[in-house]
This record gives sequence, C-alpha cells and structure tokens, in this order.
Amino acid sequence: MAVHAHPDDESSKGAATMARYVSEGVEVLVVTCTGGERGDILNPAMDRPEVKADIGKVREAEMARAREILGVEQRWLGFVDSGFPEGDPLPPLPEGCFALQPLEVASEPLVRAVREFRPHVMLTYDEKGGYPHPDHVKTHEVSVEAFEAAGDPDRYPGTGEPWQPLKLYYHMTFNKDRILALHTAMERIGAESPYKDWIKRFDDEGGAPQPWAVTTRVPCGEHFETRDRALLAHATQIDPNGFWFVCPLDVQREAWPTEDYHLARSLVDTELPEDDLFAGVREKVCS
Repeated sequence: MAVHAHPDDESSKGAATMARYVSEGVEVLVVTCTGGERGDILNPAMDRPEVKADIGKVREAEMARAREILGVEQRWLGFVDSGFPEGDPLPPLPEGCFALQPLEVASEPLVRAVREFRPHVMLTYDEKGGYPHPDHVKTHEVSVEAFEAAGDPDRYPGTGEPWQPLKLYYHMTFNKDRILALHTAMERIGAESPYKDWIKRFDDEGGAPQPWAVTTRVPCGEHFETRDRALLAHATQIDPNGFWFVCPLDVQREAWPTEDYHLARSLVDTELPEDDLFAGVREKVCS
C-alpha cells in the first residue's frame, strides 16, 4: 500500500517500484488522500479555462489513466486538497481542508483501507512530507497512525477486522546521492544537467546530513518507462518538455537503476541495507 497526498504523487515517487512488484504478481494499492483540487496547472498545454473550471474531475480522470498504466488498484480517501500556502506572512489554510482535519478524523478512512486491503508493506512520506506541503505532512501523520492503530482491536471500532502491516517505509526519491549521480552522468555525456539547482541547494546546506538514511534500494530500472508513462498521464501536472524527462532513460538506468527508501518501522527481522521491500516479510508470511 502506497499512501499519497495528491493524484500524480504516486507516479513521481515509487512508481517504478510498484510496477516491478505488480509484474511479479504482488497486489498493490495506491491510496490518494485528496483530489488535488487546489493544484496549479503546471503544463502550459493544459492551461485552458475549461480545465481550470473542473480541475478536480480532470485530475480524477488523469489518476484513472495512471493507475491503469501502473497496474495498481487505487482508492480515494475523499479529503479536499489544502493547497500550498505562499507569501509572507503565510495565509491560513482553507477551512475544511485535509491538513486541518483532526488526526483521528483524517486517519479513520485509512485505517479502514488498511484493514480491508491487508497490506504487508506500507509506503509514505517522512515527517517533513518529503517537501513541506501541508497535505504531504498530514499524509505522513495519518500513515504512521494507521500503521500503528490498524492492528489494535480497541482503536477505530467499526472499521473492520484488525490487521497489522509488517513494514513502513519513507520515500527517499530525491536523495542527495541519486541527484549527484544523475548530475555527473549528464555532464559525462556532455548534456545540460537539469539538476544544477539541486546541487546548488545541497551546497547551500553546507553538507548537512539527510534526516533519514537510505536503507533500501529497489532495482527497478526496467520499469522506468512505465513510470514515465504514468507521469505523463497526469497532463495538468507534468510538462512533457520539462524537468522529468531531460535525463535519458539509458543514462538513468546506468547511473541509478533503483528507487530508494528509508525503513521506518519493521516488525520482521531484516538485514540492512535491503534491495527488497519484502525482505523478512516473505519469510514470516510463508513460514
């Protein structure tokens, strides 16, 4: 189960991993917390009045195409996008949005989904949301709550039979080592690197360590093309001439053929580093 804040997040974080496991016969469910109703249109070709007027329905249709490409199941939690506040001082979040929901209200439908789908592994964002969008931070909070509560029969009564997932991971898609490797690979082939701003940001941070170490690198390079097709399905959010597609797939596969994660919770024995989200799970489930 991969828990995401908005439609398109599932395609930009962990999509090749999901496609790999689907190809191996694993059941995969994407849970999308909000409809992305307050998202900007980031592809100039889709910046049209009729799209803006019904952005929620458009993004719902985009999600349907992406989940078909990835081969995953998908469920909406039904909360309203909080938007990304900008300005100084920051404006208040919109009343009723996902990020303002009390934890138990926001977590209840996810606990229900966990108890119905019965995942062994959950994927989500770190405590900072991967980046500080309020919906991403809230997604982290409800994912941790659901992981810890779904197996407890005394919590969230009326949401199904208890079920305890065995591992919880945080996405580490944009970790420093990966960005540096891709940047170096682009320079090596004499191409303009799209990662210069990332490198500058790393330099400005003065070598500060990442808050979460990468513990798990899942080989999935052969599924990068599927990932990119799923990304392109989110046409309002992804410019086909933009950042995501500058680095050629063969360069990506050679420089960094994995998607990366931090193992945040585990109820099974496993040895780090891992190359499989189900390390330790198969042994426990099949024993």
